[in-house]
Amino acid sequence: MHIGLLYSRIRRDEKLLLNELRERGHEVTKIDVRNEQFDLTEPPESFDGLDVVVDRCLATSRSLYITRFLQSYDIPVVNSHETADICADKAKNSLALADAGVPTPNTKVAFTVDSAMDIVEEFGYPCVLKPVVGSWGRLMAKIDSEAAAEAILEHKATLGNYEHKVFYIQEFVEKPGRDIRVLAADGEPLAAMTRTSDHWLTNAAKGADAEAFELDARAKELVKQASDAVGGGLLGIDLMEAGEDYTVHEVNHTVEFKALNDAVDVDVPAAVVGWLESKVEGEKTLAEASV
Repeated sequence: MHIGLLYSRIRRDEKLLLNELRERGHEVTKIDVRNEQFDLTEPPESFDGLDVVVDRCLATSRSLYITRFLQSYDIPVVNSHETADICADKAKNSLALADAGVPTPNTKVAFTVDSAMDIVEEFGYPCVLKPVVGSWGRLMAKIDSEAAAEAILEHKATLGNYEHKVFYIQEFVEKPGRDIRVLAADGEPLAAMTRTSDHWLTNAAKGADAEAFELDARAKELVKQASDAVGGGLLGIDLMEAGEDYTVHEVNHTVEFKALNDAVDVDVPAAVVGWLESKVEGEKTLAEASV
């Protein structure tokens, strides 16, 4: 295969992928998105001859625009623009899950401080305020009182970006001190781990402890449904144990996997590259059959 890797910074995740691709003899073109210019009809020379492009952009805006350009050029990209567009926005993400019948936390969206305050009072304390765009647990707030709600909502309303004028409020889910991250390829789990912390946020980026997790049949079913709901691809699907069932609170499209790779016995980069190989081979077979 000839793989294009879109990046703005090479982190450990990208190094793991690059090493696996090269060990298997694949040709890799690293494409620093900061140096590229995109024409409306012709792709940059960097993309010539690529079988597939893997989007590892850190910036959501870059990811959304570049994947759209690549699809316009008929260059296969993982993940698709449609998947990226849904996963990059928590409101769209929640809507997609709910539309597909996937259990997800009760969520409401408002556009003014007064309307948002009404939601907070309806949900009761605690509840959770999240930015519609963001990752690594940043700018998320657990609201424990009316005074805290008023202060946080007023502060958010004064921030400049229009996204901060969208108030995404979610019920607080009582989980057993952990959540579950599943790396899935077109709905098929490659590996899973729990992320455990004394803090209410259990992101690995926040220092949560990671341990391998064996998915049961119900969790696998929800992973497949959640993947389908956002259009499939290479995804990080986050579940919480809620009573007798699970709830899916988020699907991530430029998923990090270094903590997962350290926690599980599975060779995660090898599993990802194996999926990429089968995906490219399948597309080549379809193209040949249509000739």
